[in-house]
Amino acid sequence: MKTMMKKMIRKTTVFAILAMIVMAFAAPAFASDNSDNSTAVTAQAEETTAVSAEEDSSTGSKAMAAAVAVGLAAAAGAVGMGIAIAKSAEGIARQPEAGGQIRTSLMLGLVFIETAIIYALIVAILIIFVL
Repeated sequence: MKTMMKKMIRKTTVFAILAMIVMAFAAPAFASDNSDNSTAVTAQAEETTAVSAEEDSSTGSKAMAAAVAVGLAAAAGAVGMGIAIAKSAEGIARQPEAGGQIRTSLMLGLVFIETAIIYALIVAILIIFVL
């Protein structure tokens, strides 16, 4: 049972790391602003271009921070859920008559873990659009 749990934790960790890497490379591409400033020729247009370039790098950094926040929350939540499910399965195997109570506690705990992950997603959205 322990080797199966270790394999599950290892797979979840690898998946979470891969997801974070993909988000780290994909987020700046989605966050970049491809506005066309070629029609303006004045000094004001040059100033706008400089400000736009500064905002693009800022948005890319925000997207990377958001990707890391969501990735870490998802990875930690997945590991926590895996451990909780494994322990509840062990508990039900030891005491089948307490299965209902264990299952109820498990569902409540999983809901709280998932809520923490959703809060991390909301914080990531706030990082991108508000800050």
